Amino acid sequence: MKAPTPQSIKRQIDDLVAKLIELGLSDDQNVTVLKQTGSTSFRITFSGDIAISAALKNRDYVSVYEELVNARAYNLKLLDGAMVQMQYEFSDETLLRHRLAFFPSPYLTPFQEEPEVYLQDVLFAEIVSRRIVPFPLRFDFDAREGRFSDIVHPKCHLTLGQYQDCRIPVTAPLAPRWFIDFILRNFYHTAFNQYAEKLNMHEILFDKSILQEEQNIIHISTPTIMR
Repeated sequence: MKAPTPQSIKRQIDDLVAKLIELGLSDDQNVTVLKQTGSTSFRITFSGDIAISAALKNRDYVSVYEELVNARAYNLKLLDGAMVQMQYEFSDETLLRHRLAFFPSPYLTPFQEEPEVYLQDVLFAEIVSRRIVPFPLRFDFDAREGRFSDIVHPKCHLTLGQYQDCRIPVTAPLAPRWFIDFILRNFYHTAFNQYAEKLNMHEILFDKSILQEEQNIIHISTPTIMR
């Protein structure tokens, strides 16, 4: 198993975006950018990157979604309008932070007037129900000193919706391929079954970051480097 580097993370994002375009699942996308932020530090983000955290504060979901769409603040936008963001920061070849976010579109109401448009596309098979309430989700990792706290603010955690204190512990940081796997498997399962074997790029794993105390409560398990 290869040790993750800024270059390998960027390469995997580029490969994933290219494959999703090839499969006809991406409607729009931005160039992946590798920025050197110091002598030994790097940031992987996307063109169109804005102050995302500021955009999410004290705003209803529809206005947050619209602001991000208008700024094209995403790696890629799926056919239904959902946005995917993947950002990583490294210091001395070690992962320092990541932010992996999914913003589903709040605008699928035209299904009620033109259902045949959606039902013809496999991507929409799971999301056209009137019962669906779209909400954002985010996998965050932050190993900077003073930014994490046992159980209360795990180094790696999953946030659902816009709940300020929703931080579900996660065993380890996620590589881009595992994040896309999670999104397709859980929100576009029909598309996942059709295309999963064509997205076989699971060669990047990170070390476990979860603490024992966090493993003793409900948490999310993700593949990690076995040592």
